[in-house]
Parts: sequence; structure tokens; C-alpha cells
Amino acid sequence: MAEYVLVDKPRPHVTLITLNRPERMNAMAFEVMLPFRDAIAQVRDDNDTRVVVLTGAGDGFCSGADMENPGTMPNIDGLTRPIIGQRALGILHEVIIAVRDMHQPVIGAINGAAIGGGFCLSLATDIRIAAEEAYFRAAGINNGLTSTELGISYLLPRAIGASRAFEIMLSGRDVDAVEADRIGLVSRVVPRSDLLEACYELAARIIGFSRMGVEFTKRMLWSSLDAGSLHSQMDHETHAQLYVRLTTENFEEAMRARKEGRPPVYLD
Repeated sequence: MAEYVLVDKPRPHVTLITLNRPERMNAMAFEVMLPFRDAIAQVRDDNDTRVVVLTGAGDGFCSGADMENPGTMPNIDGLTRPIIGQRALGILHEVIIAVRDMHQPVIGAINGAAIGGGFCLSLATDIRIAAEEAYFRAAGINNGLTSTELGISYLLPRAIGASRAFEIMLSGRDVDAVEADRIGLVSRVVPRSDLLEACYELAARIIGFSRMGVEFTKRMLWSSLDAGSLHSQMDHETHAQLYVRLTTENFEEAMRARKEGRPPVYLD
């Protein structure tokens, strides 16, 4: 049986998760998404992993729903078709939330097409670096459905602004890597041959900071999208900053290291 999700440790404290069904552009069949969900949980609890890189094998990042061979969904005996559909989407919802809720920063190495649910999956990552061949498409509307699925109507406007998100989702058009970079959908574009190395370099820089500092910063950035007001978010930030400042010697170590001309060693 094919191994549809690969988990590797290419660099110290970095875990690479690869969707590995290139012949179907890593479409979201159950045979891919269920082990992917399990891999996310496993890596989330791996305390040696400080940064996660997520990518796809072959020419696509993830092409969304598999229209030809979605695979077999478990535990559906006795259920009606509407309930089966709801359970199926529930599995995909769990995957999106699990990626977003990982302790570690997740860098999306967008190597190719991110279509439909694959577009949504890319938006669940914290940072996106794209290969020159990458493109994004909210495909539901092209298939007679809606383009709103798996949280994209929440995530995309917050990533690029409401007007751009409306235009992209209502037109069903492709957004290539150049445009994605221009509108802030990705942080940068690199040649495909350099994609993973660029992700590893960024991961190494992140790993150089304290675990607590990195994890709290990720939490604060995501929570800001749900903040009811500037005041409430500032209160959250204050509590996080004081917690790290008063319960660790990270700040003192940073000052010592700066004076001694060496990298800091944060023990949290």
C-alpha cells in the first residue's frame, strides 16, 4: 500500500510533512487526509520539533477534493448520504484546525497548484513560501458550488483584504505566484529548486529564538484575527509578554549574550 503522507527530519528540530500522492496532485482523498491528520497530531506532540514544513510531492501542493477517487470513509455503516457528507467535511475541518493549532510554526512550501481545499489548507499554515510554478484557485464556484469551504471565507479576507478575496473567490480565476507575492498571500517566491532550502533557512532562524517566545507569538498573531477590539488584544499581548518575562530568564540571557557577542541560549 502506498505511503501517502511522509514525515521526515531534514534538519535539526525541523519536521517536513509531505503529501505524497503526486499522480493525483495530492488530492484530499480519505487515504491521504486520515493519515495526514494523524501525522499532524504526532508531530504536534513531538517536543523535538520546533518548526514544521508542509509541502506536496510532485507538481502540486494539494488539488482539493478528489473527484474521481475520494477513497473510503470509515465508520459510515447505517448513515444516510447527507450525514456521510457532513462527516466527510468534518474530517477535513479537523485537518485545517489541526494545522492552525499546532504548537509549532508551520511553513507552507507551496510547490505547485493549491486548488479548492488545497487553497484552504495553504491558508491554515502560518507562513507561505511559493515556488515560481505555484498558483492558487478557489475552485468551488467553477464546479457549480460555492467557493466557501474549509474556512477559506474566514482566512482569505484576513490574509489579503476583503475586496481582493471577494474578487478571487467570485471569479474562480487562478492567482499565480507573482500576484500572490504582490498581494501578500505568500511571503516570497523562489525557484522551485530552492523552495525547501528557503523554508529550512527560515526555520533555522525561528529555532534560534526561545520556544516560549515563538509559540506565544504564533498564538497572539492568530488570536488577533478574532480580537473584538484593540484594547482586548493588547491585554492578551501584555499577559503573554509578562508571563515570559517574569517566569523565565530569557531576557537576562539575551542581554548577557549581546554583551558577550554570542548567540543566546534560551532555557525558557
